[in-house]
Amino acid sequence: MLNLIHLKVLAAVARHGSVTEAAKELHYSQSSVSHHLARLEAATGAKLVQRVGRGIRLTPEGQLLAIRAGEIIGRVDAATNELAAQVGLQAGRVRLAANASALSTIVPKAAATLAQAHPGLELILIDRYPVEALQMLRHGEIDIALIFQHAHAPLEEEEGFRLVHLGDDPIYLVSRRPDDSIANHRQSAWIGGCQRCQDELMTVCRQEGFTPRIASLSDDMVVVQALVAAGKGVTTLPGLALQAHRRPDVHTTELTGFRRQLYAVTYGEPPDSPAIAAVLATLIEAAT
Repeated sequence: MLNLIHLKVLAAVARHGSVTEAAKELHYSQSSVSHHLARLEAATGAKLVQRVGRGIRLTPEGQLLAIRAGEIIGRVDAATNELAAQVGLQAGRVRLAANASALSTIVPKAAATLAQAHPGLELILIDRYPVEALQMLRHGEIDIALIFQHAHAPLEEEEGFRLVHLGDDPIYLVSRRPDDSIANHRQSAWIGGCQRCQDELMTVCRQEGFTPRIASLSDDMVVVQALVAAGKGVTTLPGLALQAHRRPDVHTTELTGFRRQLYAVTYGEPPDSPAIAAVLATLIEAAT
């Protein structure tokens, strides 16, 4: 019989690759972590960890079980939160992951509204890109993923995901020229961001018949605008990022016909728990 505590220990060891770090996270002694791993190996009849020099690593069997352990723990946490929320919104917890531009704009508005309407409801916020957020959602590590994708990209259609469209976010060319255009920068250096952002940038430039030369990479909206102001390149940014931070010494030109679509994503069969439904309602209100 698999024990939830043993699975939590294995998942922590998998995250850190270290008994010492896993013990710190769980507030256990190192000997206690080793004991739980040994009990789990005895229960499964499989060798789950092996010594490598002064450290350890998971065996293939250990890696497989660690993945499933993360999913099981996430689902147990989600069930606990849903049950608490079902009893009433006097208490409860909702975990939400979003990228920096959403966490700087839409999410604080929603959090303020939520705090007034449901002061006992705890909203936990995590900074993650869409791909990472969706993976966490699938594994039960969060309850809502706030994601973006380019308007012409196919929707995230993996079984179990449920999407609520919050709105569209315009895309801007960020440069040192007023009333600029993508076509003016065929030979310019470009500043790229996350993979999804770079895919978006490639699409925008290819519409003008060229592939951008990516000379710098940064996911930070403050750094990106500083590089543009210093003449190190041009870039594109969504409207939410410019709401969160806008340098006065750069110019922005809206790109007609290019927008990001914003979605709040949940996982599993409907209906959502009252706590999650309350957070979704405030996100919709904040986005509009």
